[in-house]
Amino acid sequence: MNSIEDYVRAIPKAELHLHIEGTLEPEMVFDLARKHGITLRYPSVEALREAYRFSDLQSFLDVYYAGAQVLRDESDFHALTAAYLHRAHADGVVHVEVFFDPQTHTARGVPFHAVLGGIRRALTDTGRALGITHRLILCFLRHLSADDAMQTLEQALPHADAITAVGLDSSEAGHPPTKFASVFERARNEGFLTVAHAGEEGPPGYISEALDLLQVKRIDHGVRCEEDPDLVSRLARDRVPLTMCPLSNVKLRVFDRIQDHNLKRLLERGLCVTVNSDDPAYFGGYIAENYLAVYRALGLSRGDIAQLASNSIEASFLPAAAKDAWLEKIRALSDRT
Repeated sequence: MNSIEDYVRAIPKAELHLHIEGTLEPEMVFDLARKHGITLRYPSVEALREAYRFSDLQSFLDVYYAGAQVLRDESDFHALTAAYLHRAHADGVVHVEVFFDPQTHTARGVPFHAVLGGIRRALTDTGRALGITHRLILCFLRHLSADDAMQTLEQALPHADAITAVGLDSSEAGHPPTKFASVFERARNEGFLTVAHAGEEGPPGYISEALDLLQVKRIDHGVRCEEDPDLVSRLARDRVPLTMCPLSNVKLRVFDRIQDHNLKRLLERGLCVTVNSDDPAYFGGYIAENYLAVYRALGLSRGDIAQLASNSIEASFLPAAAKDAWLEKIRALSDRT
């Protein structure tokens, strides 16, 4: 296995920060628009793709939520998820922990069970066919109210067997984790694990709040932790996973260039850093492209790639036996190259 591209795609890895709505490729947007008789703002696939030039998180979200309007029924969510799984499989993903945003759809009149049903059926059937295991994470939209999030949690309770964890996404600035403390407490009491986006656009204090108030098991993004040395030490000491998304961070101007990304520095500090694709249809790369981007731009070694893959398995919600089996396969592949 000579090329780094082959190595990156061969090494077993988990994807832990993936918004299923963010895998909606422009071609599928137009296919579903035709299916449902929807007139889009953009005249062509190329024009829509040209709109993917973002100045910050909010400018992305405006396009993201507009695109989601074409997702109308269970078969749409099934098609979306199945397409992602095939892309992930080609990149060596063996386990996925997928975010979905039910509020984006229920607000448009799409039933909760249609959203969940299509995603779950694809994860189960297509995932089994491809050898990909999964966990599903329901994310609350933080720009909406805590009451709205609690209502969504209530909708999810009858489907608790299908959902492993709850998370927090959408506009971070001005919406601290503390806003959702009561919702997350209820979720934990109902048996859900918790994760949260923090420290992408929001300050490092949001990371501490997510850990202390929401009692999260992982921090999604977390790149601004570096502004607080004590927080960095805490994250390293406690092996709190950070689900980083390098290409997303550049596309949304969190970093001006991939060469400026702090992933390597934090990895060298002993943090449990992982690489993920976030919303790959919008940010120009699925998980392998993200691995290759940081490998080339930050001067990573093949050993670093193996560490990142191992971190992704360690940080997953897989049972210990499954983690051990995948970690052994990563070590065996690394030893051969």
